[in-house]
Amino acid sequence: MNESKKLEKLEKLYRSILLELGEDPKRKGLERTPERAARALQYLTKGYEEDAKTVLNKAIFKERYDEMVVLRDIELFSLCEHHLLPFYGKCHVAYLPNGSVVGLSKIPRIIDIYARRLQVQERLTCQIADCLMEMLKPKGVAVVIEALHLCMVMRGVQKQEAICVTSSMQGAFRRDDRSRAEFLSLIKKS
Repeated sequence: MNESKKLEKLEKLYRSILLELGEDPKRKGLERTPERAARALQYLTKGYEEDAKTVLNKAIFKERYDEMVVLRDIELFSLCEHHLLPFYGKCHVAYLPNGSVVGLSKIPRIIDIYARRLQVQERLTCQIADCLMEMLKPKGVAVVIEALHLCMVMRGVQKQEAICVTSSMQGAFRRDDRSRAEFLSLIKKS
């Protein structure tokens, strides 16, 4: 289905939701809401249209560097697949090269591709780590995500400052306590 047809269908669905809520989708202020909401949802889920492996393939370079590479405090946002409410926070990624490095800007792009899908934080963490492990073939990959879930803040338990922390440690980061400890100390807030 082409993009304009998808947008049209989503707009109709949002119009129906407004009606079910008892709102008038024709009233001033809501007239363009179905279109805006449909475009927003398309943007927030555009990761389904992108391929992380294609992004990485074009940016892997042979390099003899063999020390840890860490990117920390990479902003991310996603939609919880259970409530369709946002969760957002920071992602920290490290890898131990094994003859290849990746262009640094590609790591945030990989995070965005997986985050811009309906998600649970646990799966998102593993998808990022699995992708980097498969494509780079490093000695190890570590991913930690710290996020605030609006489904916990705005509804349900209504805990305003509860941060969910997930991790995926693969290869050397799983086997070697020193590598894991070094990574965790590097991402620690100062």
